[in-house]
Amino acid sequence: MPQPQIHELDRAACETILARHSVGRLAFTTHNRVDIEPLHYVYIDGWIYGRTSPGRKIEAVAHQHHVAFEVDEVAGPFDWRSVVVHGGWYRMESAPPAELARWERGVEALRTLMPGSLTESDPVPFRTVVFRIHAAEITGRECTPPRSTAR
Repeated sequence: MPQPQIHELDRAACETILARHSVGRLAFTTHNRVDIEPLHYVYIDGWIYGRTSPGRKIEAVAHQHHVAFEVDEVAGPFDWRSVVVHGGWYRMESAPPAELARWERGVEALRTLMPGSLTESDPVPFRTVVFRIHAAEITGRECTPPRSTAR
């Protein structure tokens, strides 16, 4: 009886999946609890750029900046791909001047997803916290459906 196959994805395949999508889930710890929240993002050159609103996740990552970020593609129970990124979460600021180039790179990346980001035409002006996650470790898995052995 054919069975589904699960295998590891190489880094290039994982990065392709990260670049193809714009919504993932941020996992972070606060006290003795793990939380997961969906976020819009852009993946460029080993960094995940995003924005969010002030709140508990910002408070949590201020104390523990190590996070996980996950993106999935699901076509069926045995037809899926999942990528997990582990790395440091960094809040981006437009000042001091030493941070300005990173800030501009992040905003430019975000505007590829939402052109009005951080302008007067911003569709989500309440998302004032710009961040990036360094993709220090990227792992992925894929499940493929059983192949028919019809003769």
